[in-house]
Formats: sequence, structure tokens, C-alpha cells
Amino acid sequence: MSTTGIELKTRRRALAEAVELVSSMRFAISLLVILSIAAIIGTVLRQGDAMPNYVNQFGPFWYEIFRKLSLFTVYSSWWFLAILLVLIVSTGLCIVRNTPKMLRDMRSWRDHVREESLRNFHHKSEWTAPLNSSALAVQSAERLRHVGYAVKIVEKDNGVLVAAKKGAGNKFGYIFAHTAIIVILLGGMLDSDLPIRFQQWFLGKTPYAGSGLISQIPAQHRLGLSNPTYRGNTMLAEGQTGSTAILPQASGVLVQDLPFAIELKKFNIEFYSTGMPKLFASEIVVHDREAGKTFPATIEVNKPLIYKGVAVYQSSFEDGGSKLKLTGFPMSGTSASAFEIAGEVNGSTELKTAAGAFAVEWSGFRPFNVENTSSNDPRAVEKGKSFNEQFSATLSKASGSAGKNADNKDLKNVGPSVQYKLRDQTGQAREFLNYMQPVTLEGAQVFLAGVRDNPAESFRFLRIPADDNYGVREWMRLRAALADPALRRLAAERYAARALAPGQASQPGFGDQLRDSAERTLGIFAGEGTPGGFVAVAQFLEKIPAAEQEKAAGVFIKMLNGVLWELWQAARVRDGEAPIEASDKHGRFLQLATNALSDSFFYGAPVYLQLDEFHEIKASVLQVTRSPGKKIVYLGCVLLTAGIFAMFYIRERRLWVWVRGNGEGAHALMAMSTQRKTLDFEKEFADLAAKLPQSA
Repeated sequence: MSTTGIELKTRRRALAEAVELVSSMRFAISLLVILSIAAIIGTVLRQGDAMPNYVNQFGPFWYEIFRKLSLFTVYSSWWFLAILLVLIVSTGLCIVRNTPKMLRDMRSWRDHVREESLRNFHHKSEWTAPLNSSALAVQSAERLRHVGYAVKIVEKDNGVLVAAKKGAGNKFGYIFAHTAIIVILLGGMLDSDLPIRFQQWFLGKTPYAGSGLISQIPAQHRLGLSNPTYRGNTMLAEGQTGSTAILPQASGVLVQDLPFAIELKKFNIEFYSTGMPKLFASEIVVHDREAGKTFPATIEVNKPLIYKGVAVYQSSFEDGGSKLKLTGFPMSGTSASAFEIAGEVNGSTELKTAAGAFAVEWSGFRPFNVENTSSNDPRAVEKGKSFNEQFSATLSKASGSAGKNADNKDLKNVGPSVQYKLRDQTGQAREFLNYMQPVTLEGAQVFLAGVRDNPAESFRFLRIPADDNYGVREWMRLRAALADPALRRLAAERYAARALAPGQASQPGFGDQLRDSAERTLGIFAGEGTPGGFVAVAQFLEKIPAAEQEKAAGVFIKMLNGVLWELWQAARVRDGEAPIEASDKHGRFLQLATNALSDSFFYGAPVYLQLDEFHEIKASVLQVTRSPGKKIVYLGCVLLTAGIFAMFYIRERRLWVWVRGNGEGAHALMAMSTQRKTLDFEKEFADLAAKLPQSA
């Protein structure tokens, strides 16, 4: 079969060459290769994701290049659709060029061969029989018909030709396979963005880039019920009803009206022990106002609802606006007074603090979190890695395959968590992730407060130790006291009075020196003129000669621990609380509190918000599709399967028997050919060469 295309007889050389190129087999194969490469890119590179995710993954430079090449929307890009159109034309021209010749060849008996040409065949056999030529020809024809050959007997001037053929349907393989390519591509284009692009080009439809109620979006941003194909999403909270789907576009969204309304009654979700979703399903009620009927349905993963040509799939789930009640604790200044604050997920709450006004943007809530909290286990913490690094990594284990944690026995539900952003008046924001319940880490219970500057980073966690009442109020009391110069001075006096030996107390000025040193120690740790915490301590120790730094560090830390204990006692006395009992438990608390106080200087928030109560409201994300090209693609797949089967499993064979009389009987010359010479063909030829000469 020739790979050249249709050769037009025209004086326009360029037109003839263009038609020949487009209709040639080599051109069609090249387009298929390009489509395959594009499909690989579209499979490997996540399509239709948010712009910041691509920028974080590839960087601004490569993001801009990939965006211009439309690699983030391969299947709806203009060049991909153009290749599909050209491939349809090219394949169609190939069919037009080759199908008539194939059909003629299938009907042809090739009965114009001569005896001399048959002798040149590789597979040939000769014999004689005591029959006249006509009788031998009829006998050979009957035997060939018996083994499935179609036979034609042709009278020649000097003999009789028996022409036989079998497997001529092999040619349908080419016709079916190439037709299947066109059918599949047409079905794919029908289900692509081309109909929507057509409405944007010629009917004035434009993406909507604003915000507000869907019912108030103008008509030029909405697609009607007659839209033949679309793929969009709709998110419904429990008790909510929706009759539209959102179709993401490069510069906004299009709103697709649905022929029915969907009411979400309840969203059910089950989890594995690892925290992975095991099953989630939506119990809905479909309201068809046009037909005047209502019926319930359940949509599960891989079990869609199909109604009026629209398929509704269970895609994912989100928070539907859970109600939250929290307690806020100031993280700066001398006040430890707590206040109540309420919020709703996906909403915003105004927050006024001593540091200025902020907006709390509630971005997420999770009722439980399964994490790996065994920081002493070598499977949980790598050597040389801090807990913050390890715990940040475990947060990602709540997404993806549940099999990732199949062998991990240290998983624990650490309770609910809330995620939010604090945005100041300049528009700058930091993101926070706070857990509602204390987590047991290294034998101590701590509240985890995560913070990060942008979504590309992992959360860095502040560990606030839980007090005797399993809260954070004692730590907040100590933090506020550390910021109070008067309390620091009082704590230094108490420390000096307790630390002085009876003989030292009588020495003039010794007590004042110890008090001043203790007060200065607290001041350095509190961040007077420096960042504060252990960073300020390290900067102070660097000013001491290197030979004395180790000794000075030991004295400094010992004094810091003692004066912080007195600061805690003084703060409790000021608030009318009884002195704290000196015990190993409270000593451990003070140690953890000191570490948390040092880390709090980098927390970067004016308040710490602790989740107290919540009312969870789940939302279901449904994918709504209309794909009329699906059945066309199925038809193309059937044709492709039939075509491949015909090409690979149907073997065309041609056989000729030339019979002529020789005076005493007849002489026969048999020749056989096929397009693919196989062992089966060799065996078939040997069988026919043995059976045809046999006498009746």
C-alpha cells in the first residue's frame, strides 16, 4: 500500500502538494504521534489547577512559558483542537483514496493471470489426473469450496482457470480502523470545549470574573439548557439546593444552567483508621420542575446519577460553612484577658487588637486529624530532624492513598483543627493552623499552633504546654507577666531573696546585685530591644569571651529558670490565685513553657485563637457533565476493535488452479499467495497440495 496521498491533476503546484501531504499516510501518522505526546503531557501535568499552584511548582519563568503553550489546558487548547480537525481531514482523505481500491480488490478474482506467471510463484504444485480438463476444474473447485474458499471457474483458450479467494474481509480492517479514528475524534471534539468556544466567539458569551450571588450573574455569563456539552462542578452544603454548575475558564467562570435542581439532604463519609476517606456519598433529592416530579437518589464514587442526559458524579467534599466558637488570647502586651470570637468557615470576622484591626478569614475546619505523634519512634522521626519538620510532613498523610500508612502503628486522632488567615489593613496575611485538643508528645501534653507565611511552605508549630486544667491559661498568664516590667522586677526580688544564703544576705549590695542580674536576665529573655527568647540569650552570650561562654551560659540558664518560676508565682498572686506547688510536673511545665515563650517571638500573630465549640456542616462537590459524544466514542471503539481484529486475525489468501488437457487426461498447476506468510499458511498450502490431486 502506498503512503503517498491524493495526486491532483492541476497546474497549481502548491495546492497539489498540500493535498498530497494532508491525504498521505505519513502525515496522518505524524499527527497521531503529536497527539500522543500531547496526551502524555496532559496526563502527567495536572490540568486546570489554580495559577498559584503552578507558580509554586515551576516558578514564574516556566509558568509563563507553559501558560503560553496552553500546557495547563492541553485538551481545550486551540492547537490541540486544530490538530484534531486536521487529523480528521487527513484520515478522511486516506479513506477516500484507498477504500475504492480496496473494495475493487476484494471483489476482484484476479482471473487474468497466465500459466507462465503462476510458475513464478514460490508456493506452487503440479499434478495430472485421468480426467478431462473441465471435470478436473470442477473437482478442484468443489474441494476448495469445501474448505471455505469462494471459487470462480473461467474458461481459457488453452485451458480452464479456477480462481479462489479466502479472507478478503481483511481489507475491512483498514476501513474500520481508519473510520474509527474519525468517529472517536468527532466524539471527542463534541465533548470538548469547542461548543463552548463557539458560543464565546459568535454568541457573545464571556467568563464572569466577579463575585456575588449566582442568580444575579448577567445572561452573557450563563450557558443555557441547549448547550450540548459541558463539564462543571457544583458545591452544595447540607440542606442547600442548586440548579447551576460552574465551568472554570482562564479568566473567570461560566455558569451552566441545569435542567433540574439538586437538593443535598445529607452527606455521608467514612474513614479508614489512617484518616483516609473510605467512602463518601451524597443523599440528594432531584427536583424536575418542568416534568413536575421529585425523586430521591444517592450518588457515590463511581455510581453517578444520570438523568435527562446529564451525569452527576460524586467528586469530592468540602466544608459547607461550619459554625465555630473560639477563645482569643493576646500574644503581646501585659494583658492575659481572654475574649470570645465566632466564625464561619469560608467567611470572615473582624478582629480588633492593640496591634491594630485584622480580618480573620476562616479557610478550613477538620473534625478529626489522624497523625503520627510518636516522635521517639525511629519510624516517625528521622535522625537530626526536629519535631516541627516531622509533624509538618505528617499533615500531608491525610491526603492521597490510605496505603501510605498501612504499616504505621503510631497513628492517633489528635482531634479537630481550624485553619484561618489573619489579614492586616495593608492586605498582608499569614496562615494559621490550630488544634483544639492537646497532643501528647514526648510524654507531655501540648497545644499545637501552626503558622506559615505562604501556602508553599509547611506549617511551623508552636507547642504551648497544657496546664493542670488542660488549657493554655497558665502559659498565657506567664507570657503576659514576662512582658510586664513591674512583675519582672518583683520576680527578681523574690528570686534574690530565695537564692541568697543567710551569710550572703548580710553582705552590703550583694542582694541588689543578684536582683539586678535576675531582672536583667528576664529582660533579655523578654526581648528588651532584641527579638527575645533564646536568640536574645545567644546574642548576649556572644559578647562574653569565648573561654567563659560555656560557664556563663550555665549560670544564665539556671538563673532564668529560677526567676521564671518566681515570675509565674508572682503572676498567680497578682491574679488572686494560690501559689503553685513545686513538683516535677510543674517543673516540666515550666521547662516546656520556657521553650514556647522563646518560640512565641516568631509566631507573628497578635492573638492565639483556641477552638472551643463547633457545629460541622459538610458540603458535597458534584461534577456535572453532559457528554453526547460518549456514545459516538463507544461506537468508534467498537469499529476500532473490529478493524484491529480483521487486520490481525483475518488472512487473505488467493489460489489459482490452471487446468489443461494433455491427451490422456488433464494437467493441473496450482499456485497460492498471501500478504503475510506464516506457519499456518505453509501448513494450509501443504494440505491443499496433498488433497487437491487425490482421486475421487
